Amino acid sequence: MSACSSGGPPALKVAQVLRAALRVSRPHLPAHHWKLLNVLLACRTPQLGGHRYRCEHCGAKHFVPHGCGNRHCPDCQARQAAEWLERQEALLLPVPYFHTVFTLSHALNALVQQNRRALYTLLFQSAAQTLLTFGRNNLGVQLGLTLVLHTWSQTLLDHYHVHCIVTGGGFELEGGGWKSVDPKFLFPVVALGRVFQAKFCEGLQRLFARGELEFHGQQAPLAQPIRFQALVRQATAKSWNVYVKRPFAGPKQVLGYLSRYTHRVAIGSRRLLELDGAAGTIQLAYKDRRPKGREVWRRMKLELPEFLRRFCLHLLPERFVKIRHYGLLANRGRKQRVARAQGVLGCPAADLQETQPPSPLDMESSDPRSVERWICPACGHRSVVWVETVGRAARAPPIPRTLVA
Repeated sequence: MSACSSGGPPALKVAQVLRAALRVSRPHLPAHHWKLLNVLLACRTPQLGGHRYRCEHCGAKHFVPHGCGNRHCPDCQARQAAEWLERQEALLLPVPYFHTVFTLSHALNALVQQNRRALYTLLFQSAAQTLLTFGRNNLGVQLGLTLVLHTWSQTLLDHYHVHCIVTGGGFELEGGGWKSVDPKFLFPVVALGRVFQAKFCEGLQRLFARGELEFHGQQAPLAQPIRFQALVRQATAKSWNVYVKRPFAGPKQVLGYLSRYTHRVAIGSRRLLELDGAAGTIQLAYKDRRPKGREVWRRMKLELPEFLRRFCLHLLPERFVKIRHYGLLANRGRKQRVARAQGVLGCPAADLQETQPPSPLDMESSDPRSVERWICPACGHRSVVWVETVGRAARAPPIPRTLVA
């Protein structure tokens, strides 16, 4: 916590809960998970260094520690999300956007846990190819897709799904002109679900045939073809869930959505309610979506070791990319294709960017010694100045987030 935090009881942080959980038990975890946990525990502590500020009016001193910047840290995502969104502005088109969610059968959860990289990649590929195939066959166009991987449910259990943002149109495969789609309807969800399920299971069978899947512990019997095929039949006994949400009205709404979803982690600090170190429990809030037509906030209590176990379910493989683009928005040649589309639609990239609010990073990326002074929490005067950088300072001192502008 910064010395310049406001009064009252400090809000719980995920790092505090993780630290308390590790005092209770030391689970057997992969080296990569321990590396990530150590990074998260060091976030916003003197261990990472920070910046010293001083009030020229009352002399109060303030220390603002560095954040870890890790993508699993809920307290470091705001800046990363803003930077990512700033880069995406130039890719938006003045067309409706659709939001589709593809979810794996929970019967595959244990298998996914032991093969995260391979099956996360297959999930991306299956969802993207499903949408691109429907775009080609039903509309005769190449759609633009942005996919975001989420691995959690509201209760931190494994719930593997991808959120897909789909352009409401694309370049025609024959003729090359732009073709728009009905802004109220994209594709039938039942058909999407069947094709998605078939593509994923086909890829799963290929991975098994090539010996590229791992089976450990209780999953070891699945290495036998008979047991593996039984699991696949169990997973496909019911139709897989594909959900199409209400279409976005335009680029501004897409940016608003992406700002909430792209850099979201399994749980944020605001959902942590009460940590009982003596009892070894944590209470957290979650949304219960089971009541039809409405969401209800509820409270649940977890043993600290169980909280740690659930949290680690959602640590991504090293260097795994969780936001991917396909079709019209695929990385190779994307700028040229988007520029062409914006030209055809009569909306140059510069015009689109002018409609967006200025990035909050404009101020944060500047040198705090040259910007307007900040209000001191101790005396209320606008007289806080930067003094020095301490520890592992890798960039110019930021404007302190904990001070009031």
